[in-house]
Amino acid sequence: MIFHHTKNKGDLGVLKAQADLCAKGFLVCIPLSEHAPFDLVAYRGNSFKRVQVKTRSLRKGMLTVRFESSYADSRGVRTKKMDKTTIDVFCVYCLELDCCYYFSASDVKNESTINLRVNAPKNNQAKNIRWAHGYREVP
Repeated sequence: MIFHHTKNKGDLGVLKAQADLCAKGFLVCIPLSEHAPFDLVAYRGNSFKRVQVKTRSLRKGMLTVRFESSYADSRGVRTKKMDKTTIDVFCVYCLELDCCYYFSASDVKNESTINLRVNAPKNNQAKNIRWAHGYREVP
């Protein structure tokens, strides 16, 4: 596998999310279409959750998640803002830590980007930090 290709990284993240959700007791369902607004559906206790998976690398001790998608067409690369009403849960898979983090789409409905902090910041900031370890469970 060519790990630098973004499609391969995304596929790896979805597979890791499936395994993690299964280990957490969810039945994982995969949509038949690649054009669904979510990557998979997690089912447990008579409840379905539409899950969008984002695969990220650590940068400056954190995982940055932008709520947009990119695609290329004959006019070049384009970005499109994500419709968060079509998602119930976001899963962020960290390549370096081989770990999944989860948060509810409704918790970030007004945000365009969030940062999940893995390592302490160099400036010792303590307020307004989303520590990644607090996002290991599915909301």
